[in-house]
Amino acid sequence: MLDNQKQSKTLEEYLPAVENFTLNKLIPALSRGNSLSDKKKEELAHQMSIYTGISEKVYIQHNLDLPTSYFWKELLRDSIGMTIGRLDSRYLGIDKREAGSYPEYSPELTSWLHSFTPAINSYLKEDLGYKTDLKYNMFGDVYPWDKTKNNTRNQLRRAMAQNPHLNVMYQTGYFDGATTYFNSKYSMWQLDPSGKMTDRISFHAYESGHMMYLRKQDLELASKDLRSFILKNANPNQSATYREDLKSKE
Repeated sequence: MLDNQKQSKTLEEYLPAVENFTLNKLIPALSRGNSLSDKKKEELAHQMSIYTGISEKVYIQHNLDLPTSYFWKELLRDSIGMTIGRLDSRYLGIDKREAGSYPEYSPELTSWLHSFTPAINSYLKEDLGYKTDLKYNMFGDVYPWDKTKNNTRNQLRRAMAQNPHLNVMYQTGYFDGATTYFNSKYSMWQLDPSGKMTDRISFHAYESGHMMYLRKQDLELASKDLRSFILKNANPNQSATYREDLKSKE
């Protein structure tokens, strides 16, 4: 776990230094592969340990590339012997054994199943008057993933390029370990390498997990951000064109 000094900081205060280290030191070092010296590995592992609370030895054993599932198992292993949730790391789990490389289950999912399933069934039956014997599945079987035409980011960039009124807002939770906030931010940076559409892309992160609306403060803030985004980017009576002669006059 992090020391008390770091624990006292807010995420907004703490994360910029970690991001700077990741972008300017860790990623370039990983690209060197086996040409990276042992001394440099130790230096990086030491800094990673400071930022995460996981031991330097663990990072060295994984060649500085720690699997996400191992992180969920390892983070609190030595302190309280519990795992953390994948979709929301604020949830804790208890495995049969503290040993191992990944958690036995996702503790956040068991909590959500017990909360959302009765709620939706009550809403369907009592409020909507819809009665059925069909089972409500909170999660579906989506495997195997079909990624043969997975080129979403470039398709989005092209759509933005073709429509000057198309704007994009990213919303993400800091405690989401499945679709992490930094992956979202990195994807945002890669969306438009030319930088010509940067002013049409915005980013918001919240102190919540995969579903940011589970925390009331984030529900309210995310809703406010979404409403502001829609109002700001509503362009009635304007053609989707870059032609100077067709732009609306002031």
